[in-house]
Amino acid sequence: MGTGLPAREPLLRALIDICGPDFARPAGPADTVAGRLASFAAAPATTHAVADTMRLAAQRGLAVIPRGSGSKLDWGTPPPGVDLLLDTRRLDGIWHHDPAAMTAEIGAGTPVKAIQAALALRGQRLAADPPSPTATLGGMLALNETGPLRHRFGTAADQVNYVSYVTRDGDADTSDGENGSPGIAEIDGVILSAHVRLEPLPAARRWVTAPVTTPRDINDLVHETVTRRLTPSAIEVDLSAAPPIGVLAVLLEGDPEEVAARAATLQHAFGNDATVSPLAPPWWGRYPFTPDDVALRIAVPTADLQAAVFALRDVAGMPVPVRGSAGRGVVHAVLPGTLGLERVEGILDGVRGVLLARGGRCVVIAAPRAISEELDMADRRDLF
Repeated sequence: MGTGLPAREPLLRALIDICGPDFARPAGPADTVAGRLASFAAAPATTHAVADTMRLAAQRGLAVIPRGSGSKLDWGTPPPGVDLLLDTRRLDGIWHHDPAAMTAEIGAGTPVKAIQAALALRGQRLAADPPSPTATLGGMLALNETGPLRHRFGTAADQVNYVSYVTRDGDADTSDGENGSPGIAEIDGVILSAHVRLEPLPAARRWVTAPVTTPRDINDLVHETVTRRLTPSAIEVDLSAAPPIGVLAVLLEGDPEEVAARAATLQHAFGNDATVSPLAPPWWGRYPFTPDDVALRIAVPTADLQAAVFALRDVAGMPVPVRGSAGRGVVHAVLPGTLGLERVEGILDGVRGVLLARGGRCVVIAAPRAISEELDMADRRDLF
């Protein structure tokens, strides 16, 4: 309905009655999704308030978009409309933590960094490390945003026992994690909280890094790591746009003496140019793209990752930065947002043809507003 919504004042008063006078308002300049300005923003604080908000929206035919920190609000296919931004950040906090069972129920609006800081006080952590610095739990799960730790622990959705949510019609329900009924990808509504499994906080961490001079080196270094049974928590690669091409880094975690021994073994296996550090490389756990870029997610069997990188560069006719999980074959690549729609579509067609023969895929997760509405952008299900 957009800015021409009928009866704006009665709608705003109804939202204020549900959420409180300080937590429902007309939308402002920052309340946009893919360039579309919302009409209202509301921040309900309870399951009952979320259900009432969604029920009101359904009755009035409002297009509702949930928002946590907003770090990924422009990812994927642009919505056909946005009338109400439903802010989840009042749905925050660790509602129930059972250290002995190593589980916790956590509000969807809680920043992941705050979750990790609180759990660390009890020697535990959530085994998920989304690259978005301000990511909330709900946003991370809604788009299955997963960082380097996916190599050992799986995706963000893999950490979930069940999710509580409210449907578009205002009904409260639960989902049994990623593969439940419905799975997280199929939830059409607002995530309220998640009951998650936790892991012990490692006493020591070491990063073993080695230079990568060609994409072919990736497979050799990954193979070397895996065959030595060193239980890496993550194997990441950063391929820069120009020579020297990049770096492969392996994260080892656990008891200090045991981690030091494993790191020394891997450093020796990698050769004279390998290094060991207690600090992550500066690029670790960060996306290689900006809002002005076309961001691609490529998933391919690890052994074929080098072929995917070569194909991407051949089709693009230029160096293409690539970063992500070398150990799981899930990486992000960057195309300049200035290439234009036809050029980007041509590159996508070429790369997808190569990946199809190898059981892989390539999706566009984000793109500049000028071309995002015309591109074949990722659907939420493409991210699971």
